[in-house]
Amino acid sequence: MNLFINFIVAAVFAGTPLLFGTLGEILNEKSGHLNLGVEGMMMMGACGGFMAGYMSDSLLVALAAAFLAGLLGALIYAVLTITFMADQNVTGLTLTIFGSGISNFFGEYMLVSSETTSLKLPENITMQLKNLNIAGLSDIPVIGRLLLQYDPFVYLGIATAILCGLYLNRTKAGLNLRAIGENPAAADAAGIKVTKLKYLNVLLGGGICGIGGSYCSLIINGGVWMSNSVNGLGWIAVALVIFASWSPNKAIFGSFIFGAFNVLKYYFPKTIITIPNAVYSMLPFVITALVLVITSIRKSKENSQPASCGVNYYREER
Repeated sequence: MNLFINFIVAAVFAGTPLLFGTLGEILNEKSGHLNLGVEGMMMMGACGGFMAGYMSDSLLVALAAAFLAGLLGALIYAVLTITFMADQNVTGLTLTIFGSGISNFFGEYMLVSSETTSLKLPENITMQLKNLNIAGLSDIPVIGRLLLQYDPFVYLGIATAILCGLYLNRTKAGLNLRAIGENPAAADAAGIKVTKLKYLNVLLGGGICGIGGSYCSLIINGGVWMSNSVNGLGWIAVALVIFASWSPNKAIFGSFIFGAFNVLKYYFPKTIITIPNAVYSMLPFVITALVLVITSIRKSKENSQPASCGVNYYREER
């Protein structure tokens, strides 16, 4: 029983960066933009958050910097695809290469400039990143362990998902955004400011992805800077959008399920059968590929991609 609880807790931790990346991509796709640059935006957030925390000794500054770094990556994408009508797929792939390259560059530059063997976060930030411990509640058997002993990022991610769900389904701006994703010409004719809403949501989605990247550099890597800290999670997040049917609430469970695949190798009983670690490492990507294949075969109108996703909107053609 204790092993199973530990596995669930580890899955939640491993799924948290995927949750942020998935939420950011949902906002992009709901606006009609298939942004394949999630990995790059998460990498920029990882670098921005870590470096800001390292220099400022403040967790809030680190989170703000991560958000702004991801937003900057999204701004590059938005200008190219919304204003200059560049191909969305090519631009997204380019953003991934650019974000990963510039983040690793700044990381190595800071490492060389500091003349130390490694960059480690100040003690003040690492203390704030420790798991929550509410006296009398966190120690409740099973429930306290499963619900009340996570780090602040986990609760921030769940809160963000709930807010995104309310935004898309319960607000006028969210409903307008969904209309743009389905038919931007009709939305434009109805008086909705298509370009403005596209920019706002693409940038917001990029900022959320940046926070997910900072989770990798601040927590997963133990507060020590490492190159390529996101390590492919951005690509899994893109597939998770489909798995979650473009729903922020479903993204919570989807990200934790994929997080479970990421940590399975540490909890699968070795006495039953010996499986090479490489098989476990590729398992999330195999599941990702299967999700894409199955979804493409079983098309559902209710849980389908926004109709205009991946197609640039030319206002003159409406």
